[in-house]
Formats: sequence, structure tokens, C-alpha cells
Amino acid sequence: MTQPSDLYQIRKKSLNNAYSSTPAATSTLKKLSSLSVGVLLGLATLTVTAQADTAGVEEPRGSATLVDTNAPIAALSTLTSIDDAKPLKVTAPTIQQFKTKAGVPVLFVQTTTLPIVDIDLRFNAGSARDASIRKDGFGIANMTATMLTQGTKKLNEDEFTRAGETLGINLNSSAYKDMFIVSLRSLSDDKHLLPGIDLMTQMLNDPAFDDQTLARNKARLLVGLQQQKQDPNSLASDAFNQALYGDHPYAHPSAGTLDTVPNIDRQQLIDFKNRYLVAANASIAMTGNLTLEQAKKLAEGITAGLPAGQSAATLPEPKLLNQTKHIHIPFPSTQTTILMGQLGSKRATNPKDQQQQTNFAVGNEVLAGSSFNARLMTEVRQNLGYTYGITGSMNPMLAKGPYQIGFSTRNDKARDAIDASLAVINDTLDKGITNSEMRLTTDNLKNSFPMGFASNAGINNLLGMMNFYQLPSDYLSNYINRIDQVKLAGVNQAMRDILKPEDFLIVTVGQDDPWKDKKAKKAKKAKKP
Repeated sequence: MTQPSDLYQIRKKSLNNAYSSTPAATSTLKKLSSLSVGVLLGLATLTVTAQADTAGVEEPRGSATLVDTNAPIAALSTLTSIDDAKPLKVTAPTIQQFKTKAGVPVLFVQTTTLPIVDIDLRFNAGSARDASIRKDGFGIANMTATMLTQGTKKLNEDEFTRAGETLGINLNSSAYKDMFIVSLRSLSDDKHLLPGIDLMTQMLNDPAFDDQTLARNKARLLVGLQQQKQDPNSLASDAFNQALYGDHPYAHPSAGTLDTVPNIDRQQLIDFKNRYLVAANASIAMTGNLTLEQAKKLAEGITAGLPAGQSAATLPEPKLLNQTKHIHIPFPSTQTTILMGQLGSKRATNPKDQQQQTNFAVGNEVLAGSSFNARLMTEVRQNLGYTYGITGSMNPMLAKGPYQIGFSTRNDKARDAIDASLAVINDTLDKGITNSEMRLTTDNLKNSFPMGFASNAGINNLLGMMNFYQLPSDYLSNYINRIDQVKLAGVNQAMRDILKPEDFLIVTVGQDDPWKDKKAKKAKKAKKP
């Protein structure tokens, strides 16, 4: 299961006709981007202005008599009203932090616009901890998360569900590779919030883990896992993780496998809860219509019943692949699903590494972003017509997460599409991205940044990520500063330091093996007189 998204993975609003060769057009697009986001944000105010590494770059403006009416982007340079648009400014949410008596760190943002409260309790207790409960016990964390919301010692499953529905709250739990999340969304008045907190503490402290419910869950999950065998994307993802991580805890699927799920029992769920869902392993994010004193009182109520416990052990670092590896999975389909990539980065917690990750994020957006202007999308989709879409992203975690590029194409074009993709990557690493590409991307990242905290849920997700990874409280407010510190040389160097396409792991799922097919064609040509 993919980790929850953070601000580096917020989907950006791409600019049309980006990377224009006309300097004036690039300047105008930059101003249009700032203006459009300013309109969307309404009364939002900002603290930081946007300046990229543009020293010595001039932006000449043509006169009206020289404008080609068949070139609408160039014609925009005559709209002088755009010249008066002020740079976008953003004020990050004010974050207050404290600890409960149990020692659980809390990040809190007060928002009074809506009568809603979001609470996010995260534990260092994802599926990477499964094997510590039972060797090859893959799926234990996921099953624990599933069953927390299926009844307590006071309320059976139906009563628990009915209580939550009556209050109109959202109370959920889920397990990822790194983290285990229990979340609550409720109206902020005591009539709804306090009973919601009571249900939350019940499921944390006294879950039922009913044997009959467990048997039903296992049966359903096995059906779902069997169905995944018919999904090429699931097959590719599982094979990629297994080959990339080997015997590392990240290698197995969070939900478990057809072989391991039948062996999950009630005692394993109890052991997982008692070992990992503890105060020493927890962090809380809270956002909503509360005062600081109310937030502190609620946090105490949530954590008071948690066992003290111990912090989870540090995860080992996975071993790097030192040469390329090709894996093909036969699958009856007219299309081949392709995943290629390598080990990436772990979550950066110091300023130097955070700047490096920002540099890479900018470069990767140019290379493999979801915009139609990204280099891979332009060449592999638009110019060659091999796929409808190709994107790549980094997923930093407690240990080194994966860097993946994924797409699908016709079976007979699979090898050509792979070769074309690698050619674009190598060309980008060799020649680097351009200053105009970097400038447009940094503007886009800054202008889309406020969308990440445009809602309570968005704010709380960012707070939860920051608290879990123990990032500094100024992480959000310094985000724009980190983008402003991006330099072209730094971006290109970060890309070269991290990406090693010559050692990529490449997984294909489709009718024909693209590697054997290519060899067969070469052999056939060689035999011809």
C-alpha cells in the first residue's frame, strides 16, 4: 500500500504551452501562474516571494507591431495588466506543538472557518513490522488495522458501527509500509466530538478481535488477493518490490499474501497491538475548531490509556542493486505494463538533505512529472505514441523508498518504449534540464503549494507526516525558501547523484517477453543472407 502523500506529491496544476522557446512567453506564463493561483486563493496572504536562479537572464518584450497573431502565447506579452500582477505570497498555517503526559508529541493547527476537527494518530508500526510478530507473518499489521473498527469489548461490530454512524463521524484505521494510522473526523461541538473520542480510545485500548470476524476478514482478503493475480499493475508492483528489496521488510505486500494470510490468528493481532500501538511509538496531529487548551485536553484523553511501551527499532537500510535486472511476468493481455526504477531516498530530516530532495523534486518534475510538458511524457507519449501516460516519482520513507517510473504500451512496442524512456533519462542526466524548465517548475511548485493546506484534511495530513518523520516545525514555512534556493547546477547534480538508469530494475507484465522478443528479432535478421 502506498504511503500517504506529502507536499512533494501534491498534484500540480500544470501550465499550458510550458517550456516555450520565447523568453517573453515564459515570463508571461510565470505571471499568469501567479495571478491565477492568487485568484483561487482569494484573501490568502503570503510571506515569501518567488525568485528562481535567474541571474543574468533578460526577458525582452516585443512591441505590439511585431506580434504574430498566429502565435497567441507571444501575443500575451502585450497584456500590460499582467505585468502589474504582484508575486504570489503564502502564509503557512501556524503550528503549535506540545507533548502529552505520556510523552506523545502533538502538532496542532487551529482553524475556525468550519466546525470540524481532524485528529490523526500515527504509530511507527506499519507492515514492515509484521515479521517481528511471526516469521513470514505478512498481513498482521493490515489485519490489525482492519479489525480495530470492527468492535470493542464494550460494543460488538454492529453496535460500534451504529454508534459512529449516529454521530456522523469518520473513524478509520489503516496500515502502510512504515506507519499505522488511526484517524477521526468529527463536528467540533462536545455532543459529537467527545463520544467520537470515546469510540477512538475504545478501539485503541480494548478491541474485540473477534475470531468469527477474523475468519470472515481472512476469507474476503484471500478473494481480493486472488483477484489481484488478474491485475497486471498489482503483479508488476509486487514483483518490483520483492526484487528491489529482497529480504528487507519493505519487500512484501502490506495486505499479506495468499500463503501468509491464512496463518494470521487473534493472538498475533493482540501481540502486534501491545507491542507497537503504544505511547512511545505514537505521534498526534490535530486540526480544527479548537482552542489550544481543548486540543491539549483531547490529546491527553486519547493517549492516557495507551501502554507506555518502547519505540520501534530502527529499520535496516536495503541493499542497492549493482546492475540492471529484467523481470518478465507472462500475462494474457494486448498491453504490457512496465515498472522501472531503483532504490531512492529516505525521508530527509536535516536542512542539507531536505534541500537535496527539493532539488531532485524539481528535476524529476521536468523529467517524469504528470504534466504533458514533462520530457518523458512529451517524447514517449506525444512524439512516439507509445503510451497514454508515463510518470515517475520518489517515495521517501523511514528507510530508502523506491523511485519508480510506470506506464503501459502495446505488446509489440514494449521494448521500443523502454529503450526510448531510458534514452530520455540518459539524455537528461547527460545534458541537464534547462533554466526555463527549472523556472517554470519552481513557479508551479510554489503556486500549487498552498493547495496542500486549503482544507482541514490537507493541513492535518501534512502535520501527521511532519510529526511521524520528526521534521522541524518550520518545515512548511521553509518550503518556499527551499524552492528559492534551487539552482540549476544543484538540480542537475541531484539528478545525476540519485538516478542510475544503467542499474534500473525493469519489470514487465504482458503477453510477450520484450527482452526475448528483441533477441529473437536480432537473431532472425542475422540469419538472412
